[in-house]
Amino acid sequence: MKHALILAPLALALIAAAPPKSPEAVADAALRAAPVFDGHNDVPEQLRERRRDMLEGFDFRDTRNTGDAAKGLPPMMTDITRMRAGKVGAQFWSVYVSANLPEPQAVQATLEQIDVTRRLIAQYPADLQLCTDSKCVEASGKAGRIASLIGMEGGHSIGGSLAVLRQMHSLGARYMTLTHFKNTAWADSATDAPAHDGLTPFGEQVVREMQRLGMLVDLAHVSEATMRDALALKGPPPIVSHSNARAINHHSRNVSDETLKAIGAAGGIVMVNFYPPYVVEAARQWSAARDAQAAQAKALNRGDPAAEAADLAAWDKANPMPRGTVGDVADHIQHIAKLIGADHVGLGGDLDGVETTVAGLEDVSTYPALFTELARRGWSQADLEKLASRNMLRVMKAAEAYAAAHRADPALENPTTF
Repeated sequence: MKHALILAPLALALIAAAPPKSPEAVADAALRAAPVFDGHNDVPEQLRERRRDMLEGFDFRDTRNTGDAAKGLPPMMTDITRMRAGKVGAQFWSVYVSANLPEPQAVQATLEQIDVTRRLIAQYPADLQLCTDSKCVEASGKAGRIASLIGMEGGHSIGGSLAVLRQMHSLGARYMTLTHFKNTAWADSATDAPAHDGLTPFGEQVVREMQRLGMLVDLAHVSEATMRDALALKGPPPIVSHSNARAINHHSRNVSDETLKAIGAAGGIVMVNFYPPYVVEAARQWSAARDAQAAQAKALNRGDPAAEAADLAAWDKANPMPRGTVGDVADHIQHIAKLIGADHVGLGGDLDGVETTVAGLEDVSTYPALFTELARRGWSQADLEKLASRNMLRVMKAAEAYAAAHRADPALENPTTF
């Protein structure tokens, strides 16, 4: 007993003298405890654009050789090997289809995207697992598989039908972004001229039915007025699957401080994007300048598309996009966390949905670099775990609890149109 009493102060002294963990060690510990749960990845879009949804001959274990210089296609940013390296434990795969499609075609295309996503997951049972709830996400991680969930990007995908919404949910869709780059007949987009001042009465029905089903309401891409109207409906916490802070980059796709506060008060989560024009203000300005240059090239080369393309290519070569760095993404995360708390921020990289990313976050293997940068800035392991996946799991569980409490509520209805 005497020896124990003598050794106790010595042990305490040794603990006190132990050097602090390096940022790399803090980041690694956080990602081991809570692997990344990313809110938005566009592999299904790449399968459609590059392969017309044909999986024969496609190896998702390694996609680094998928570039095609003749077609101007860079290699894909995502594969299983790099997801493992990036400590990704769960992924929402986006079943995006173009908002330019007539709605009946958009519905068909979305069904095809859900199908190819499910087929891709099924081809790799040792690595991927289709999940539709938080229990599956947690169990998948314990089994060493990457939980794979489906998110719809754009309300045009339901063709104005609550019945279609319910069927998409039954096929596994667990969130829907209310708009994409264009307005729908019932909700305003952030990048289109306002038509409804937010949600129409039918848009409110869409949100309420999503809530009843346990489908996450995604406010990425929507206007601030649409965000306001969706938040006014209360219910479970919303997500913003791949957007940033407008205080740092004034792109209309990003979220104002006022709305960030409302999302935080609602218990929601804003998942930060890696696309330079949404991250770096200089890249947003570059994008606007390029649009102006494209219009000028078209006007100066009417009837000569080859000359038009050559003019724009020459401008691109002379004026590369300012890409920004890992630190710029960390700035958005820190701004959101400081404003509304570390409980309300996550990651939605938009990988394979953009042509380029900030330097240092080029593909799914690079998430640890971002966590190391935040650890270097003083983020604790506990807060890094929240950012990685604990916040997203909390929001999913809240949506599931809401749906369970409203299981006896009748489905909302709208009349068919043809």
